[in-house]
Amino acid sequence: MLNFSVSRTHLLINDTGNGEQLYECPMCSLTCTNIQILEEHVDLHLEEQNFSEGGNMRDLELAQQLQTEEDERQRSEEEKREREEFKKLQRQYGLDNSGGFKQQFLKNMEREVDRGRMQPFEYHKRKADMMESLASGIDDGRTKTSGVIEALCKYYQSENKDVRRVWLSAGVDHFHSSLGDRGWGCGYRNFQMLLSSLLQNSFYNDCLRDTTLIPSIPKIQSMIEDAWREGFDPHGASHFNNRLHGSKAWIGACEIYSLLTSLRIKCQIIDFHKPTGPMGTHPRLFEWILHYYSADNEGGAKVVCTSKPPIYLQHQGHSRTVVGIEEKKNKSLCLLLFDPGCSSQQMQKLLKQNSDGSGLRLLQKFVGNLKEKQYQIVAVDGVLSLEEKAARCRASQVLTSEKIP
Repeated sequence: MLNFSVSRTHLLINDTGNGEQLYECPMCSLTCTNIQILEEHVDLHLEEQNFSEGGNMRDLELAQQLQTEEDERQRSEEEKREREEFKKLQRQYGLDNSGGFKQQFLKNMEREVDRGRMQPFEYHKRKADMMESLASGIDDGRTKTSGVIEALCKYYQSENKDVRRVWLSAGVDHFHSSLGDRGWGCGYRNFQMLLSSLLQNSFYNDCLRDTTLIPSIPKIQSMIEDAWREGFDPHGASHFNNRLHGSKAWIGACEIYSLLTSLRIKCQIIDFHKPTGPMGTHPRLFEWILHYYSADNEGGAKVVCTSKPPIYLQHQGHSRTVVGIEEKKNKSLCLLLFDPGCSSQQMQKLLKQNSDGSGLRLLQKFVGNLKEKQYQIVAVDGVLSLEEKAARCRASQVLTSEKIP
């Protein structure tokens, strides 16, 4: 029984006249004639109250514990999702330490042998060629197709159709992805295309005197690392942990800019960061490219074979090389693109262009065909002095692209 003393002074409410006294409970107004009974009754009230208060406290503590456990569970699941997403991105962008060009090349060749698509003697020959290419740093040329620009020039001169005018870049070789870089090598292959054009132009001889042949992909990776060590684009370098060689890391416009600038090749990044036309299209991109090719080539010829280098074109997940632009008779524009995803067999067909021009569809992209959220281009426009190169290196540490409003 709880230690509770009922004051007779306060509980006494009436004298019955025959000597009996009535006592009232202070908590529920119950009356009784015995003070001990009343005390026991009040103790029951207090026990019930204490039990209720204790129960509420336990319920609150339990609710808090359950909420804490739920918060920890959600936090753990979120951390797990973030780790899985990070690993997925690492795999997607070749930063998962799963090896680079050499490892993928050998693995894919072994798979081809297992499936009966490659003979063992061919495997060993190509492995030896690949090892020689890696040792020399020179691309083996197996994925190269030359002469397409020249073939296009002849085709447009002899065929009228619906083309009012066409501007073509200077000569450029096409390079496509191989067993060693399939799925991630488009940026490197587009750099090879751009470089193949620059190497044919004596204006860039001084810049490229140490790069007279097309480098292999691992060599290009090392060249970009060299540019980073010079101080170009430290933010981008940190994204790759300052390392590309031996990885399957994707590269984009910023890496192409850094590499070209480190070679003293004057270029700029133009960022078409949002659509400028209906239905997510980018007519400003097409207009910029038209101006690039036509600004110094305003003659009346239908086919203009310019001295302009091709343009590197980047969007999320892929890149291509712009080698020209058509202006149709109805004033619409159509880009001509070299895609690293096109095989040598497909490109070879363009060397013998049919009179109906059906093979051109491989290259043609109209305004309605380019609907990615954002595009970036890298355009070459000259040579840098050593002072200009140093200034651009400093500038790249802050900002490397110009946005088209």
